[in-house]
Amino acid sequence: MTTGPLDGIRVIEVGTLISGPFAGRLLGDMGAEVIKIEPPGAPDPLRTWGQAELDGHHFFWTVHARNKKAVTLNLREPAGRDIFLDLVERSDIIVENFRPGTLEKWGLGYDTLRARNKGIILVRVSGYGQTGPEAHKAGYASVAEAASGLRHMNGFPGGPPPRLALSLGDSLAGMFAAQGAMAALYRRTVTGEGQIVDAALTESCLAVQESTIPDYDVGGVVRGPSGTRLEGIAPSNIYRSADGSWVVIAANQDTVFRRLCAAMGRPELATDDRFANHVARGRNQDELDKIIGDWACERSPDDIISTLSEAGVISGPINTVAEVVKDPQLRARGMIAEHFDERIGRNVLGPGVVPVLTESPGTIRNAGSARPGQHNDEVYQGLLGRTEAELAALEERGVI
Repeated sequence: MTTGPLDGIRVIEVGTLISGPFAGRLLGDMGAEVIKIEPPGAPDPLRTWGQAELDGHHFFWTVHARNKKAVTLNLREPAGRDIFLDLVERSDIIVENFRPGTLEKWGLGYDTLRARNKGIILVRVSGYGQTGPEAHKAGYASVAEAASGLRHMNGFPGGPPPRLALSLGDSLAGMFAAQGAMAALYRRTVTGEGQIVDAALTESCLAVQESTIPDYDVGGVVRGPSGTRLEGIAPSNIYRSADGSWVVIAANQDTVFRRLCAAMGRPELATDDRFANHVARGRNQDELDKIIGDWACERSPDDIISTLSEAGVISGPINTVAEVVKDPQLRARGMIAEHFDERIGRNVLGPGVVPVLTESPGTIRNAGSARPGQHNDEVYQGLLGRTEAELAALEERGVI
């Protein structure tokens, strides 16, 4: 059965915490066979992450370990490195997120990997990249978001820049790493050669910052936090409804703004010099926000959203996760997906596979291993041909 566009591709994931495992998850979602390596006796901390707990289990693992086989292997031991190179010989992609130089310290630099498999693609995720004066530094998402300028734009003017309630930098780096891996796979079909994919947390956070760099370069603009809206982009804000909840209304495009004015019963605003075009609305957005806010506060959120949607104006609720999991659009698209988590013996909801492909869609085939090394026999015997006696001896020595 085809499991996605990367069916037949084998990925070895080595490294812990979020960015590398997230890249591995994305590749696994698209059908790759992902073999996750954990050191014996030192499982990935993601096994114990997540705010909910049931019977001692946490559920960050359910998201990022899905579609993976778990093996244990000690890369600090020569015998462990030999096994790793045997896996490299039979694989397409290696994903690691160690501090730069770690693989080289173990004698597993790219030249060594390439000597065993010239087509191997080494995906390296790190805080600052594999080169440059700060390459040697360890990196976390919180620091990358701050150092890249991304965090400076978050929050409200005059207040401290808050952190997002998730590790955005890790997720961005994981996405760019997976994108790079697939681009490298395509190139390999032409050249037969692998390469290194070098994804940095800081650079991934920088890449999504729209026009901040040219705005500063040309105009000296230092974009700062703008609270619930973007400065100069109007109307695009949140507005309180009659029941006290908030809705998002985004009508900054001229044609959409005209529809909003008509839906509010204020068509004259569309030709008002203060609001007639994008630049004018940006200069007068405080006044415009008050007009829209006065209209919204007299209506229920459902009335606001249905009225504006019918008029072709972009609007929507600000949902909690409790509302997200019931969302009919997300449900219809398979974006609230069930994973059978054998640790607790039942299905657990998680995010679906993004993006949706019409001819070779990705799939969720399992919710990750219940224990480290769960697939040792399958991988080491079935793939590498090691015997039970060999595996027992390797386990006794702490290699697996």
